[in-house]
Amino acid sequence: MPPHPHATPAPEIFKAYDIRGIVDTVLTPAAVRAIGHALGSEAVTRGQQAIAVGRDGRLSGPALATALADGIRAAGVDVIDIGCVPTPVSYFAAHELGCNSCVSVTGSHNPPDYNGLKMVLGGQTLYGDMIQALRRRIADNDLVHASTPGNLRSAEVDGAYIERIVADVKLSRPMKIVIDCGNGVTGGIAPELFRRLGCEVLELFCEVDGKFPNHHPDPSKPENLQDVIRALHDTDAELGLAFDGDGDRLGVVTKDGEIIYPDRQLMLFAEDVLSRVPGGEIIFDVKCTRNLAPWIRARGGKPTMWNTGHALVKAKLKETGAPLAGEMSGHMFFKERWFGFDDGLYAGARLLEILSAGADANAALKALPNAVSTPELNLAMNEGEPFELVQRLKACTHFFAAEEVITIDGVRSEYADGFGLARPSNTTPVVVLRFEADDEAALARIQATFRSAIDAVWPGLSLPF
Repeated sequence: MPPHPHATPAPEIFKAYDIRGIVDTVLTPAAVRAIGHALGSEAVTRGQQAIAVGRDGRLSGPALATALADGIRAAGVDVIDIGCVPTPVSYFAAHELGCNSCVSVTGSHNPPDYNGLKMVLGGQTLYGDMIQALRRRIADNDLVHASTPGNLRSAEVDGAYIERIVADVKLSRPMKIVIDCGNGVTGGIAPELFRRLGCEVLELFCEVDGKFPNHHPDPSKPENLQDVIRALHDTDAELGLAFDGDGDRLGVVTKDGEIIYPDRQLMLFAEDVLSRVPGGEIIFDVKCTRNLAPWIRARGGKPTMWNTGHALVKAKLKETGAPLAGEMSGHMFFKERWFGFDDGLYAGARLLEILSAGADANAALKALPNAVSTPELNLAMNEGEPFELVQRLKACTHFFAAEEVITIDGVRSEYADGFGLARPSNTTPVVVLRFEADDEAALARIQATFRSAIDAVWPGLSLPF
C-alpha cells in the first residue's frame, strides 16, 4: 500500500448531506484534495469514469475546485471543469455531459468564510453514511492510486441549461419581474434566462461577488428580501424572485410586498403538476404548513411528509417516483418535465409559467391558503448541542400536550389549531424552530408550550421567540 498521503480532514465538516466548513480553518485545500481523492476512489468502486466540477462565486472557490480536481484525478478519474455556475447547473451537467456524477463547490447560503461540497455519484446524491464513508476512506488510506492521473478538460453547459428550460417552459404573456441574486452565482445566468423566457427583468445585485456586499444571499430570511419589496413598491414590476448563494433555492415576493413562503409556493406547483399527473405523490418536509396536505389531497394527490435536507428529499423522490417535492427552505424538486434535482432558477421559471396564465399574479399568490406563522427561527448552540437538545425533547414529548408528536426529523407537535417544530440543523450548530397557528392567540400558546418544554430539558437558553 502506498504511504498515507493525506491527513484526515476535521470530522465536523462531514455533515448529513454535504461537506461544509470554514475556509482555511477546517476546509483547507489539503483537506479538499483528500476528499477529492476519496471521492475519486469511490467513483472507481462505482464504475464512474468522470466527474463534472462546478463552483459558486465565493472567493475560495477556484483554489478549492483545483484541489478537489487534483484529488479526484489522483484516483484515475477524469474531471470536467464547468467553471463558476449555480449548483443546479452542476447537477444538469451530470445529465448533459453523460457522466452522471458531479460536485458543486459551494457554501450555499452560509457566511462568506464558509465553503463546501455537494456531491453526486452515478446519479445518487451522497448523504449520511455515504459522506462518512469518504472520511473513513481517508483515515484508512483506502484510496485508489492511479499510475496515470485522470484527464482534466473544460466544458461550458450554461447555454445548454438555458436552452433546455426555454424549450420546456412557456409563458402565456410577458411579465415584468424583479430578480435579486444577492451577489451569488445566479447573477451570471438568471437575467439572461428570464429575458429569454419573455420577461422584462429588473436586476438587483446580479454582479457575482463572494463578499456579498449588499445582503446575505438567503431568501428564507425576510430581512434579505427587503430590497425586492422596495423595488416592487417603486416600479411597475409585478413579481419578485430571489435566489440563494448557489441558486438551488427560490424566494418569492408579491407586488404588494408579501413573502410567499415555499410551502405555499408548493401548493401552486402541486396543483399544476397534479393536473397532468393524477394521483401523484407530493413530498414536503417537516417544516411545511398544515394547509399543504389537505390542499394536495383535495386535488387528488398523495401528500408525504419527510425529513428536511436536499439530499434526503432527493433520495425519497427517487425511491417513490414522486413527480414533485419541496422544502420550506426553498428547495424545489421537479421530476415532472425536469430531472428531479433542486433548482431555484427552474422553479422560478415554472412559477412564472403558472402565473402568466392569469392576469393578476398578485391575486393568484395571495389566494393561496395562509396561516399565522413564523419564519424559520434559529437557536444558536455549540457544535453537537442541537442534536442533544432535540433528543431530550423527544424523550419528554408529554411536555407538549399535543394531539400528535411527529419525530421523523426533530419534534413536530401537532394541535387542532397549529403546530410547533424543533429540529437540529444539519449544516450549522442551531436548533431550527417554526410555529404556525390559526390565530395569534394559538401561536402564542404553542410557543409558550415549547418555551416550557425547552426550559425543562435545557434551562437558561435565550430563545429566539
